[in-house]
Amino acid sequence: MRPVVSAHSQSSTVPALHLPATAAQPSPFATGAAPTMSSREIADLVEKRHDNVKRTIETLVERGVIVRPQFEDEHSTDALGRSRTERVYRIGKRDSYVIVAQLSPEFTARLVDRWQELETQASRPALPANYAAALRELASTVEVVEQQQALISEQQPKVEFYDQFVKADGLLGYQEAGTAAGCYPNKFCNWLKIDHLFYRGKKLMPRSQFVRRGLFEIRPELDADGESHLRGWVTAKGVEHFAKHAPDNIRITSREVKP
Repeated sequence: MRPVVSAHSQSSTVPALHLPATAAQPSPFATGAAPTMSSREIADLVEKRHDNVKRTIETLVERGVIVRPQFEDEHSTDALGRSRTERVYRIGKRDSYVIVAQLSPEFTARLVDRWQELETQASRPALPANYAAALRELASTVEVVEQQQALISEQQPKVEFYDQFVKADGLLGYQEAGTAAGCYPNKFCNWLKIDHLFYRGKKLMPRSQFVRRGLFEIRPELDADGESHLRGWVTAKGVEHFAKHAPDNIRITSREVKP
């Protein structure tokens, strides 16, 4: 009876920096593909000869019960020093259960345990194969972190701007919007009247082209008598736009801002 091969039966020595001293053997899930089990592993699990397991696999493929598996040729040397090549199939999870059920259904529990080991290994992050690979991975990680930090620095003024001035609904009155845009409120309103606003009765309303651009919104509101009237509001997008494009002569200079 062959001993059952366990994923934990082999040990490896890991030097400083927690990197393997030599390149690891190719893993069927190193590239993120679904884990597979070799036909040799299945033979060990069910305590059958490998050639018998392969014949069973080929028979099931011919009958259309399982898909045709991928394979790899393993090269080895026998006890007499002769070179030999043996084909080894890579089997997916579903088909492995079909094969074991055909060969030795009493060993299904062993198969379940082995798949748990394989899937646990597949979920672990792979260590770099050698020191050069580790250095390349470190350099790549540093570059990504630097790019993220640069993006955060670029976006931070905009985030602080919105947090400070924009209400929960994202709308501000004309004078509030002027203050948020760093302008004198009254001068800001007079500047808006030149091009962006017009009077409808006694109400200043935004022109339709600027509403379509998302700089303003028009919403109804109730007056003290309970009557509904339309009123224009500056959107968060509008505040940002005016903060960039308002003329210098209506802006509050830094010397005029009290600490």
